[in-house]
Order: sequence, then C-alpha cells, then structure tokens
Amino acid sequence: MIDVSHLTYDYPGRRALDDVSVTIAPLTITALVGPNGAGKSTFLRLCAALDRPYFGQVKIDGIDIHDDPRAAHQRMGFLPDFFGLYDEITVQQCLLYRARAQGVSSSAAETAARRAADRLGLGDRLREKAGTLSRGLRQRLAIAQAIIHEPKVLMLDEPASGLDPEARIALAQVLRQLRDDGMTIIVSSHILAELEDYSTHMLIIRDGKIVEFTPIGQAAHHEGRQRLRIRLAQEDMRLPAIVQQVADISLIEGDALTAVIDIADDAGRRADVLKQLIGAGLAVSEFAPEHLGLQDAYLNHVHNGTNGATIAAPQAMSGTQVAKGVQS
Repeated sequence: MIDVSHLTYDYPGRRALDDVSVTIAPLTITALVGPNGAGKSTFLRLCAALDRPYFGQVKIDGIDIHDDPRAAHQRMGFLPDFFGLYDEITVQQCLLYRARAQGVSSSAAETAARRAADRLGLGDRLREKAGTLSRGLRQRLAIAQAIIHEPKVLMLDEPASGLDPEARIALAQVLRQLRDDGMTIIVSSHILAELEDYSTHMLIIRDGKIVEFTPIGQAAHHEGRQRLRIRLAQEDMRLPAIVQQVADISLIEGDALTAVIDIADDAGRRADVLKQLIGAGLAVSEFAPEHLGLQDAYLNHVHNGTNGATIAAPQAMSGTQVAKGVQS
C-alpha cells in the first residue's frame, strides 16, 4: 500500500532522512517511533506530498505521490502535529468544507460530515463554532476532517495530543475500526503504551534512518505459528538444551528459568510439548502465549543497539533494506 524507496531529505546543514526504504502492507497500523529529531515528522510530510524529497520516491496505492499529488491526496488523509481550524464557522461547516475540498460530491457531503463527526464523538457539536471548542475537541475535529473522504491511507502525527484519557481510548477504538474498514494507518507518537493499544507494526527511525521495522502483538506471529513463554518453578540449567531437543519447535531465547519458543499454532501440539517438558523433569509453572508489546519491543531494540533485532521480528530489516509489513 505504501512503498518508500531511497527517500532522502536535507535541511540546511543536516540530513533529516538518509536513503530510507520501507514497504508498509495494506490494512496495518504502523507506530512510527523514535527520539526527538529522528526524522519522523519529515517522513510523514514527505509521504503526504507536502514536501518534495531531494532524492527517492513514495508510492501510495501504486501512485507516485510527487508526480501526481492530487490523485494521491484523494487516497490519503493527513493530520500534522500542529494544525489550524476555521474558528468562526461551525463544526458542520468545517466538515462540509473539507469534504468538498477533498472531492466529495455536494449530495454526499452532508452524510460524510455526519459520519465523520459521529466517529469522533462530535455528533452533538455540529452547530458549535470551532473556535469555542476545547483543545481535545479541536483535535477530534481535525481528525474527523482527515478521514471525511474515506482515504485508503491515514497518517497522523501526534494525534492524541491534548486528548483526555477517555478520548484517547475512544481514538484507539476509532483507529481500529478505520483499519477494519479498509484503511492503512501510520501514527507517530511518544506515548508507546497508547500506540500499543491499536498498532500492528513498529517502525523505528533514528538519525534519519530506519533501524527497525517489525510486527508487534498478534501480528508478530508467523502464519500457523505461535510464540510461547515457558517459566519454571525453580532454575534448571537443562531448560534450553531440553527445549532444543523437542521436534518442530525453535528456541528464541532462554536461560535456566524461562524460555521463549516458536511452535505450531495447534492445541494438540502444545499439549505434546508440555507433556515432554514435564516428562523430562522440568518443573513447568507457566506455559502461555508470549505477548511482546510495542514498549517492550522498543526497549529491547534500544538495549540491544541499533543493529540488534527484536525477538518478535525474525523478518525485521534495517538500514535501507526494504522491510515488508506482515498483514495480520
């Protein structure tokens, strides 16, 4: 859905993006993370065809966004971290204006405005002026404007800024629903725990380079495979060796107390493996699916250095290699 090839962009005296290539699969939600100044906002602006790269190409749904930005904009929605609204017109008028600007027909604009408002919890605010809304409600209105034309790709830069906890939960539900409705989404945020609620992939940018692109949560499972965590009641130095001797499972990591394995996603096979482990004299106290969240994956990457792969991503790639997203 989103194909980025050798994207390079310079600010005076500084390279903001350095030969970045990545492919993001359809129907995924990618958490764009990294330290301040890493190039996240620049990456989003280039993908939204708001800036032209010094070198490289971005295609959305097969369209080169810089050769045909109008066609690309019909297929994308974008919300920057700093945005403006027309304060003297109503919420409904803001949405109708954006709908018509995005090419929604006059006959369909009112329905589109109502649907976008309802999705963001603004259905009872349509007659209020945008300038009278609170910071959080203004943020919701801006997101509603970004999705009013039902784009195939949605890019959000710090979308939860200014939202209260209840509104953030509602936003996560909206993003999951938009993905289920057919959108491919990229979200930049510094709140990793929040991104974890709805993201399927993590894309780490550091110093203008992609250093990790990996599935997280349920998307981290191979098709037909599953990760399990084994924990013992007491340390047993034999654990890694015994696990490696069991057929058709792979040891991802392990020590004398715990092990993470890759196994066929089959209840009968899990029962056989557990029986073998207990039969070998291991005091198994935990045998459960391994859930590696976004924050865990990010911290694992940081601790292992920029060249270390997270345990949730055997297909992760770094540098300028094309990293293929896995549709969950």
